[in-house]
Amino acid sequence: MEALALERKAEQNRELKERLLQLKKERNAIILAHYYQRDEIQEVADFRGDSFLLAQKAAETDADVIVFCGVHFMGESAKILAPNKIVLVPDERAGCPMADMVNPIGLREMKAKHPNAKVVTYINSSADVKAETDICCTSANAVKVVNSVDADEIIWCPDKNLGHYVQQQTNKKMIIWEGYCNTHDMLTVKDVVEMRAKYPNAEFVVHPECRPEVVAMADFVGSTTGILKYCRESKHKEFIVGTEDGTGYQLRVDSPDKTFHFASKFLVCPNMKVNNLKKVVRALETMQPQIHVPKDVADKARLSLERMLLVK
Repeated sequence: MEALALERKAEQNRELKERLLQLKKERNAIILAHYYQRDEIQEVADFRGDSFLLAQKAAETDADVIVFCGVHFMGESAKILAPNKIVLVPDERAGCPMADMVNPIGLREMKAKHPNAKVVTYINSSADVKAETDICCTSANAVKVVNSVDADEIIWCPDKNLGHYVQQQTNKKMIIWEGYCNTHDMLTVKDVVEMRAKYPNAEFVVHPECRPEVVAMADFVGSTTGILKYCRESKHKEFIVGTEDGTGYQLRVDSPDKTFHFASKFLVCPNMKVNNLKKVVRALETMQPQIHVPKDVADKARLSLERMLLVK
């Protein structure tokens, strides 16, 4: 029975992939997929990447339609950078709890308390918050962005763990918002100690959205793209991975001869995993759900994203 179910699922996926190719051609569409998406989505994506790479692809593409397989704020960023494109998300319920931990009213209040500070906002934030921001960043370029800002004081939001990591690498005074990633914040020192005992020859690589005490244990700290690059180029053959488990797809593609153990079974973002192949096809069939950002908000938010894209 199980073999039959797997065969039926594989046949359904083949049919969905054929339909997707047809729809992409008809709509002049591209599929952008974050590294945390399900394998079945990453397999059909035109571009896989972290939020920084995908923001760049959204800004550069000649396609008429962008299907953004990630969470809602990522679709907003694509629409802000490509306002004349149609931006679809497979499931509009795919939100980000960390992004919801900061709002424009609270951010304006903090700006009023620190009038000499510039606001650096993690791209994991809503369009409304980006509109109150001087410059955005990703985990890949956060340190560079903070150090590029012409101010001694930085209001940083919303991720306190990434903020703590950046604070160790800058002389600027950072006023840090108390948000966090629900998934990365679940990883504990106990989890890492147990995994290291189980796999003593493995290197521990970690995302800076994890807790500071966990990050301090790492052999390598980096963004998703940074982790992929490190593991691909490393001479080591075994790794304990401290980031969302969807990254396993690209890790296995890049390094089929290496072994990867995720540091906890809880490193799964339920919001990223809301999307599936069937929903991607349905989005292109119906041209829904579409992302819309009010022009006044988009114009302000675009400045913060464009400034980020200029940082080298």
